[in-house]
Amino acid sequence: MKKVIDRIFFLKKQHNAVVLAHNYQLPEVQDIADFVGDSFALSKKAKESKADVIVFCGVHFMAESAKILSPKKTVLLPARDAGCPMAEMVTVHDIEQLREAHPDAAVVCYVNSSAAVKAASDICCTSSNAVRVVRSLPNKRIIFIPDENLGSYIAKQVPEKEIILFNGFCTTHKRVTVEEVDTARNAVPNAKILVHPECTPQVVEKADYVGSTAQIIDYANRSTDEKFIIGTEQGVLHWLQAKNQNKKFYLLSQKLICPNMKKTTLKDVLNALENMTYEIQISEQEIEKAYGALDRMLNV
Repeated sequence: MKKVIDRIFFLKKQHNAVVLAHNYQLPEVQDIADFVGDSFALSKKAKESKADVIVFCGVHFMAESAKILSPKKTVLLPARDAGCPMAEMVTVHDIEQLREAHPDAAVVCYVNSSAAVKAASDICCTSSNAVRVVRSLPNKRIIFIPDENLGSYIAKQVPEKEIILFNGFCTTHKRVTVEEVDTARNAVPNAKILVHPECTPQVVEKADYVGSTAQIIDYANRSTDEKFIIGTEQGVLHWLQAKNQNKKFYLLSQKLICPNMKKTTLKDVLNALENMTYEIQISEQEIEKAYGALDRMLNV
């Protein structure tokens, strides 16, 4: 494996490449990355980087977001079949139908969506800024796509607006049950339970803290508590444990493993750099429209 890692570092220099890894990636992939973070933070890193080549260790929509923000750079997705079921649940046709049914509503699109869907939306949001984005809009009615669980969370935080939900969801976070929360709390009674808003409203209601991946990590880092039950994808434990050796972290549910996030291996990263595969291609028109939705979010 050392030969593979050495070769990756050699090729990074040769191609002026940067390797970005999502927090949910395999530990060994996180360890060789130049930056580790949540999806949109990594896309911003890609934009800020002086690298010519972006190797995005994540899933397809994340690499697309990097390409939208850095259209002149070569963006590679090492595992071509690493998709996101939630992102694939909503289409442009769905948005057209929702707009027809609710002509006075703004379409807020979670970044966990395709470039085409972003291009057809009014504004994007992340799980960390979704409430702020929705509050910033003049519209009293908001079509929120695609995650109904994040949308439900927003609806509770912004009761002055009507949130029209789409029936999409994260297949990984939705698997967590209320019973598992109760079991975890009984097993480690002094631990704080931190969950992602992609979990169901019933699970969210029982948590001590609700936040995005980055917010969960930040909360655990800053907290004076010593034990935490983590209600998001298992990959975050690698970073949390490495940076907080005096604290203990427990996974809320053994179901919190995203198979698509685990598809990228070190050999895939090496293959991407050796063969410049698999390159993300998006039309200029789609990039322009999708960039507008992302840019409006950044200006909130």
